[in-house]
Amino acid sequence: MIRKSTLEQTYFKCRTQLIRVIGGIVHSDDIEDIVQETFVKSYEAELKQEITYERTYMLTTAKNLALNHVSRASAQKNQSLDDMQSLPSDLTSKSLESQVESKERFLNFCRATDTLSVEVKRVFLLKKVYGMSQKDIASYIGLSESTVEKHVAKGLLQCSLYLQRLVNSDLKQTASAVKHSESVNK
Repeated sequence: MIRKSTLEQTYFKCRTQLIRVIGGIVHSDDIEDIVQETFVKSYEAELKQEITYERTYMLTTAKNLALNHVSRASAQKNQSLDDMQSLPSDLTSKSLESQVESKERFLNFCRATDTLSVEVKRVFLLKKVYGMSQKDIASYIGLSESTVEKHVAKGLLQCSLYLQRLVNSDLKQTASAVKHSESVNK
């Protein structure tokens, strides 16, 4: 039997405390992501060198990640319109258009993952967003590799179907709008 790392044990022991620390800094929607990122960053650090005070390290990492998250969000909100006006209009429109498309794709991906069951969503996101191997996910969550593989496949299939329905719906709306426009112009 493989012994769980002390870092993993420490993570589960202080998870509630991590949530409280992070929750005092960021919106509730972002807490779980930052808690998971805290574990990943701590795990990566442990691979490079031994962490003597794991709990303190995790709490400090969580606090710093939360503060960085708030700082990034604040910087995005504070981008002034004057900065945008100094850009050539071609560059601005293409950049804004690609940003909107990118955000739209991301929102659609998020909506697609929201249709998954809790366990499938967790496994799917660990694999696709955090890039964890199936073996690591299995050990982290306590599932068999076969179950992890099935959850990833199920998540991929359901998300693909959701996104395909979305594309088909958009195509129908576009076709309907074109038809309506043609009938109005006649």
